[in-house]
Amino acid sequence: MPAYAQAPAPRSFAGGVISSIQITGNVRAEADTVRSYLQLKEGQAYDPAAADRSLKALFGTGLFSDVTMDMQGNVLVVKLTENPIINRVAFEGNKKIDDDKLRDEVQSKPRQVFTRARVQSDVERLLTIYRRGGRYNAVIEPKIIKLEQGRVDLVFEINEGDVTGIKRISFVGNEHFSDGSLRGKIRTVESAWYRFLSSDDRFDPDRLNLDRELLRKFYLSEGYADFRVTSAIAELSPDRDGFFVTFTINEGERYKFGKVDVSTRFQGLEPDKMKSFLTMSDGDWYDADEVERTVAQMTEAVGNLGYAFVDVRPNIRRNKEDLTIDITFDIQEGPRVYVERINISGNTRTLDKVIRREFRLAEGDAFSTAKLRRSQQRLKNLGFFSKVDVTPQPGSTSDKTALDVQVAEQSTGEISFGAGYSTTGGILGDISVSERNLLGKGQNLRLGLSLGTLSTLINLSFTEPYFLDRAVAAGFDVFRTSNNRQNIASYSDQSIGFALRAGWSYTEHTAQQIRYTLKDSNIFNVPYYASPLIQSQAGEFVTSEISETVAWDTRDARLNTTKGLLVRNTWALAGAPGTQNYVRGSLDAVIYQKIVEDVIVSVGGSAGFTQNYSGNQLRLTERFFVGGDNLRGFAAGGIGPRDLNTGDSLGGKYFYTGTAEASFPLGLPKEIGITGKAFVDVGALWGAESTYGYNVNVIDDPSMRVGAGIGVQWVSPFGPIRVDYAWPVQQQYYDKTQNLRFGFGTRF
Repeated sequence: MPAYAQAPAPRSFAGGVISSIQITGNVRAEADTVRSYLQLKEGQAYDPAAADRSLKALFGTGLFSDVTMDMQGNVLVVKLTENPIINRVAFEGNKKIDDDKLRDEVQSKPRQVFTRARVQSDVERLLTIYRRGGRYNAVIEPKIIKLEQGRVDLVFEINEGDVTGIKRISFVGNEHFSDGSLRGKIRTVESAWYRFLSSDDRFDPDRLNLDRELLRKFYLSEGYADFRVTSAIAELSPDRDGFFVTFTINEGERYKFGKVDVSTRFQGLEPDKMKSFLTMSDGDWYDADEVERTVAQMTEAVGNLGYAFVDVRPNIRRNKEDLTIDITFDIQEGPRVYVERINISGNTRTLDKVIRREFRLAEGDAFSTAKLRRSQQRLKNLGFFSKVDVTPQPGSTSDKTALDVQVAEQSTGEISFGAGYSTTGGILGDISVSERNLLGKGQNLRLGLSLGTLSTLINLSFTEPYFLDRAVAAGFDVFRTSNNRQNIASYSDQSIGFALRAGWSYTEHTAQQIRYTLKDSNIFNVPYYASPLIQSQAGEFVTSEISETVAWDTRDARLNTTKGLLVRNTWALAGAPGTQNYVRGSLDAVIYQKIVEDVIVSVGGSAGFTQNYSGNQLRLTERFFVGGDNLRGFAAGGIGPRDLNTGDSLGGKYFYTGTAEASFPLGLPKEIGITGKAFVDVGALWGAESTYGYNVNVIDDPSMRVGAGIGVQWVSPFGPIRVDYAWPVQQQYYDKTQNLRFGFGTRF
């Protein structure tokens, strides 16, 4: 309550005329300044209402902590008590938030007039900051240290308290899903010791609203079309050390898809043809996500057929009697809207053209929501920006729209150090310096050094993603590699060279790359007891190779893939001006599919051949080796042609491998990042070089080997860690096996 509201009202002197006004107590405020706020003047009759308004005006200046008015005879006496001036603002007891951040939030500043109302507002603002960080039991007490000449030091004494976590998350009204299942669908989690790297176990009102939406989306994807969240309440425990969060929900009935149909108003567009894009069938459980995906696929497909303005509307009819939902996807012409202009802001370093070339829309094009979505995703995929917002705005006329592109740039320069270990590669350490947006042109420059117990790599690479302003990524690599293969085949090798490459995309999912490599290689450190076939390989040679790779990639993510297909085919030809003459081809494919929630199955395989067309022997570095990472249960180079006298693996000309793997939860909290694996690997390697003239005992068997096993993968804060235990199910007596495989790697 303002101080003037507590002050006694001025006494009424009916008919009294003010002969003079006397002002006392003012030190910094000029008397004339005080008089300017008074609505009572000398020579006027005293008016209690005017006196009350004068009091309010003086208090409203914030200069005074107390003001009184009194008529002494015909003299109006105004007594003032001035607010002090703030000498400095200090904070004590804060450890989690530094002084500068707190100082930016308070309105009380040095050399300002001190007011209690402003200080109380500052306390509330500071408490809000601590609450955002999950510290709801923080206590802030302002203290005043009086100084001479009407000055004070303002000190905020802070007891930050502990982080106020989530003690318990409960659900009321859930009959078909347990509390544990629903907790796994929301962002907020209960506090636990292993969540020290996460803030999701802290109460956040905005996150609670997100949780409501996540619950709604989950139930709609499971067929509960009538689902709603009645309330979401967070109650602070009596000792203020945690929150109890309760979601009250109404699940409703579960629906199935009834009749699913397609209608169109485009002349020449057959509805039956568009039915191939339906991802649901009659009798399936209703899934709102499937409806959205179907709308997106149909919109993109119709747009690709040349129809510029497309609007796919799912008309839904709910049948509560038989609990089915009929859907008709109505394909009709949307509003004729064109892109008038694209406005870009927020890019202080990145050139406008780098942003514009990622757009699937250009100024003058027909507006497409699907293309707008894809453009925004492409900008995010660049990794140049921490935030990308693309918002359509009204244009100069009703049939035009302007796209406002707002970006927030982030650091694209990087110095990274790495450490790792794998059963095949041994201990590994690396350091790299890279710039992903060189001079704001989107170019990528990287210098990397990798040192390990079994391999070393030095690499300088440069990539221009739009060579000559065309959608062609061109670049070069300069490299030096060395590998210790003594455990596999009693030799070491090293190479130094360079590569030129160019790649482009035919569609959003299909890409091609052409690469030319010229390298000088050397096979050395061949001991006297090595296989004569390996001893004959020792020496230096030059490889000049041109290769082509075509890939089709529909995976939803490069890491932690849950669905999609990757097919990759590579051909390589080596010849002049090098000393090696061979042709090599390989094909890789893998498909991912989610079976049930959090259970992902992948099935993949590889096959390849290599052949020297000049009649000479293939170098060891150009042969295939199978085992280890591509055939678990067997050591690296553990199968295929082998010299039985020395035990050396000789590599082969032909191979195939296949794998089927299931990834599944282990019942641990999802945020720990530990998943289980079960897998079966198959493979074969054959095609030994001629042994004529050599005293060797080489066995070359193309029969299939099979390995099976289980594993655990942990996406740890220090990098991915994987442990596999596999055993050979089908093998030959001379194969080299390996049960336990361990891999760890990180960059920081």
